[in-house]
Amino acid sequence: MKKEIWGFIDSGDCSPSFNMALDEALLDWHSEGSIPPIIRFYGWNPATLSIGYFQRVEKEINMQAVRKHELGFVRRPTGGRGVLHEHELTYSVIVSEDYPDMPKTVTEAYRVISEGILQGFQQLGMDAYFAVPKTEEDRESLKNPRSAVCFDAPSWYELVVEGRKVAGSAQTRQKGVILQHGSILLDLDEDKLFSLFNYPNDRVKERMQKAFKNKAVAINEISQQKVSLEEAKRAFKTGFENGLQIELTPFELSRKQLDSVNMLAKRRYESDEWNFKR
Repeated sequence: MKKEIWGFIDSGDCSPSFNMALDEALLDWHSEGSIPPIIRFYGWNPATLSIGYFQRVEKEINMQAVRKHELGFVRRPTGGRGVLHEHELTYSVIVSEDYPDMPKTVTEAYRVISEGILQGFQQLGMDAYFAVPKTEEDRESLKNPRSAVCFDAPSWYELVVEGRKVAGSAQTRQKGVILQHGSILLDLDEDKLFSLFNYPNDRVKERMQKAFKNKAVAINEISQQKVSLEEAKRAFKTGFENGLQIELTPFELSRKQLDSVNMLAKRRYESDEWNFKR
């Protein structure tokens, strides 16, 4: 059977505003039918704290610590919790809701798209699998997460290795298009991560950080040998091709497209109104 051909973009390290603007622009262009479905890999310069669309900065985020660590800061167009983008491979998937065999529900579509990530971990020789919240308490906490930290919150079909979460993703649907993006952790500075959020007191922070160690892990903490960013890119590119049964071909942005992404980055994702609005 002939495989569907999708575009592949490796953006390298970009500013937080450019990263979010490009994901949004790709969604728009795909909705207009001017580009194919896209898999995109990217990094962050500077390292950045991104927050979910619905998060409240004043209540949840320690902006003093964000500035102290000289991090970028941006609100995503997707939901979910706060993510420190530092030692990781970030991916995005842009595909029509009407794509063949794409489930209509968010959770099932998430499982289908995340099959590519699952197979990427398997390319690295890691025994990854999908987990689902089992208890009523876990299912309830999906609706009202107690933690502002992405990798601390349970989600449907989250990717797990040795019982701990190894990738965090978020999804939005607009204009008939699914945008799913997420983080695949290579390494993680837990102290830095936990300094970026507000807590009722130090004891709560300590307890949450301790519990976090049992819930989340980075690839290089459990891999037999250190995985480089380039190795991760190769593994997950193959993983997406195998998992989604597609062929990826390089996609180049035109000068006009780049200009419109830069304009959107400046207008929306660099504005205080967008980033601090809630």
